[in-house]
Amino acid sequence: MQERDVMTDAPEQMMQIGELAEKTSMSLRTIRHYDEVGILRPSGRSEGGFRLYTHSDFSRLMLIRRMKPLGFTLEEMAELLRTIDRMRTETDHDALVALRSTLADFVEQTTVRRARLEEQLGMADEFLELLRAQ
Repeated sequence: MQERDVMTDAPEQMMQIGELAEKTSMSLRTIRHYDEVGILRPSGRSEGGFRLYTHSDFSRLMLIRRMKPLGFTLEEMAELLRTIDRMRTETDHDALVALRSTLADFVEQTTVRRARLEEQLGMADEFLELLRAQ
């Protein structure tokens, strides 16, 4: 099932962590942890000190959320996010080539991990069939 981007308002609209958690189906604790480890920093703070997030933060969190079931570590997530961030601003050709190579490595890793999950899903389907046949 493909997820849709529920953040359709202007990019400068800010939301508090609870709204972000609801829109991403992630816990407040997980989002706070991602802030603590540096892979998802809030774009701002309210006058009361509450974390505030933008559409870009939402998109970043959705990328993280999609990496998690594939078994990527926090360090790998951080590396990919740094690569994507740098690709948006880098102007040096050689640096861009290196960044694209890093991105291609992630594509390859994701392909392998997806195939492994597909194999596991097949085994789960076989198991279900065996149970239902009992």
